[in-house]
Parts: sequence; C-alpha cells; structure tokens
Amino acid sequence: MDRIPTDEMYSWLSMYLVTGLGNIVCKNLLKHFGEPAAVLRAGFSDLIRVTGVRDRVARNITEKKFSIDPDREWKKIEDRGARIIPFTDESYPRLLREIHDPPVILYAKGRAIPSGQDFMAVVGSRNATDYGCRAAEKIAMGMAEGGMGVSSGLARGIDSHAHLGCLMGKGFTVAVFGTGVDVLYPSSNKRLLERILEMGTVVSEFPMGTAPEARNFPIRNRIISGMSKGVVVVEATMRSGSLITASLALEQGRDVFAIPGSIDSFKSTGTHFLIKQGAKLVENADDILSERGFDVSSEAHDPVRKHLLNLTPEEKRVFECLGPYPLHIDEIIRSAEKEAGVVLGILTRLELNGVVRQLPGMTFEKADKN
Repeated sequence: MDRIPTDEMYSWLSMYLVTGLGNIVCKNLLKHFGEPAAVLRAGFSDLIRVTGVRDRVARNITEKKFSIDPDREWKKIEDRGARIIPFTDESYPRLLREIHDPPVILYAKGRAIPSGQDFMAVVGSRNATDYGCRAAEKIAMGMAEGGMGVSSGLARGIDSHAHLGCLMGKGFTVAVFGTGVDVLYPSSNKRLLERILEMGTVVSEFPMGTAPEARNFPIRNRIISGMSKGVVVVEATMRSGSLITASLALEQGRDVFAIPGSIDSFKSTGTHFLIKQGAKLVENADDILSERGFDVSSEAHDPVRKHLLNLTPEEKRVFECLGPYPLHIDEIIRSAEKEAGVVLGILTRLELNGVVRQLPGMTFEKADKN
C-alpha cells in the first residue's frame, strides 16, 4: 500500500476530531462515503442516511465543529515527532481492525509496526512481586526470541517488565498509552520509554497532551488485547484491571493465558481464578509459542545459551562470578578482580543482551538460572 499523502492524513485527523463522532459511526461513514474528505464535504441530508448518524453529529460535521482544533493538533503531532496511523494504513495492527470498535486512527511514536508481526499481550499487577516481575520478563523475552512481539501498557510492575523482557529478547514491543503519546505515565519509565522508541513503538487513541485520567485506561485495554493473538496475565488480584483485559480478550475471540503463583499470594488470586475459568496455564514462553503454532524445537530463543556462545573472555569471567542467587556489585568486582568501571560496563552489556538481570540495591543475577 502506498504512503497516504499528508492532506489525506489531515482529513483523517479532522474527521476523528469531530465533536460527538465515535469510532463505530465513523466506520459507517467511511463505508458509505469512501474517504474522510468525502465525509467532511457531505451535506446534512446525506449524512443522516448513514446508520448511527444522529442529527447533532451530522450538524457538527457540516458546521465543522471539532472537540480539538485540527490545525493545532496537527502542529503538536509534528512538533513532538509523532504521527497518525489511519484505520486503512498498512502499519495499522491488522487484528485490531477486527474488533467491534477499533480506533479510526492511532497516534504513534517510534518505529513502524512491522507488517505481519504477531503480538501477545502481557499484563498484570502494577504492585507486582519480584516473582511476578521476573516471570513477565522471562516469558516476554522467550516469546521475543521465538519471533512473537509483545504488547502491554507501560504501567509499573508487570507491564514494564514485559516490555523490558521483549527488548532483551530483541523483539518488537508496542506500548499502548492511556494518555497522549507525548505524555509519559508513569514518569519513572523514562529510560524504558527511550528504549521502546528505539526498538518498538508507542500508540494511543487519545489526542496529544491527554493527561492520565483513570477512565482512559480501561478504554485503552481493548487495544492491548485487540491487536494481539492473546493475553498472558502474569499476576493479578480479583479487582485487577488485568482481568478486564482478559475479559475483553475473550469477547474479541483471543486466547487467554495465565501464569500460576503461590497459593499464599494475594497477588495471584486473579490469575488462579482465570485458570479455574478455563484460561490456559503456562509456565514458560514455549507453552505460548507452541499453542500459537511456532516451532519451539530449537533452543535458539534461549537467551543465556545463545549469548554465552558469543561472550568475550572478560564478559565470560564476570558472568561466571554470578551464582544461583543475587550478588551485590562489590562482591562481583572482588570476584572478577577487575576495576569497578570495567565490571559495571560489562554488566551493562550483559544486561542489554538479556544475559544478566539487575535487581534493586545494585545486585545482579543471571537472567535465566535454569
């Protein structure tokens, strides 16, 4: 598909910003008139013949009443290095088109979403346990190594570690915002966002500058599940928003997977509930990849075994200092018998390659200890 011209992109944005015009009615108008510019040129009598178009919305279209001024919004998009992805664009997530109310446009920053890329959503608690964070990271990294992209919401806890795991596995990750794509929430994820923009993308249906309001996040969850083959719930309580995402996934005909946790953990009550309701229990990435038809016979997506083959002698020496439990940086420096700056540099490279994981308090461990 050829690149959509700028003036046509502007028409998509203008149509999207008409006051009171929702996604479903917008799709009906496009089906009837063929393109956004034709919708904006249409007369009142023609507009109200389209299914779902009420008099008020038809008047808003003909009188060019917008919730946000398109000129100002367009300038913000350009100034902040963003773009819009119309519903018909080849880089619009193909599975997202299939849901009941897909966004007519997506705002985006970062790389173009690869055509044909399959995604799996990984979601869970914001206040996750160390077990949950490690599980999300390991599952996402394994899926990325196996060729599956990862979608999530860049929230604290499970979402953040899912994105990080995908990046460590050299996969493509999409962060779906409940804000404008120019509004980072939470602000503590600045460094992670920078890495996502280099190796993946962020998308949102909310206009530029939209603040993190609570009502926006359940709305964005349908995009996380809708663009994905399925949803993996890592850690969740019975009141978790992750269960809402799982419910949306079922409505959209997607698979739902759940990772079991401790029977003593309050944070696992939601995932155990999902398993009781028929969600597929998974323990590792291979469980998901094989379910989706990926070849898991090869060990090529095991990050430790893969990268150990290419370690330099210095990297191997530092890596072998790590034992079966986290070690403080001072212990690693003493064991490696190298300068602190050298060891820190090596550990950073190993972390970026998915071989080593940094934990709070400047402690480190092997990323996969199996």
